[in-house]
Amino acid sequence: MEVVNTVKEIGKNVEEKLEHGLEVAKDTFANVASHLPFANLAKEGNDVFKIEIDLPGVKKEDIDLQIADNILTIKAIRKMKNEVKKEDYYLCESNFGMISRSFVLPEGIDTSKVDAKYEDGRLRVRLEKEESRKTKSISVK
Repeated sequence: MEVVNTVKEIGKNVEEKLEHGLEVAKDTFANVASHLPFANLAKEGNDVFKIEIDLPGVKKEDIDLQIADNILTIKAIRKMKNEVKKEDYYLCESNFGMISRSFVLPEGIDTSKVDAKYEDGRLRVRLEKEESRKTKSISVK
């Protein structure tokens, strides 16, 4: 009978550890997802691509854009502090850390013409195709 109780105890212990591990994994993924900025991707005509990325609470000088091996990587450091001081309580919630998104660029992007603007918590990146790859209209004579 002692062996049966021991096996049941081991089984219960393993089950509890698994449940705890799943909770930790779920919390970890939720934390990672909260640091990924939302992005909108758009194509303007045949030759221009636009990416808009929400970066609330980020200062312009804390944003870094790089293109390497046809991949655009946007990194930023978010430093936010929501502080509430009342007569009967004090609340301080901070949200900070490195956030990053990477995008595989279409072939033929002219990296010398990448334009990035940041205002009101939104980064707008404009990408153009190289001249030789742009769509050309040919008139019929």
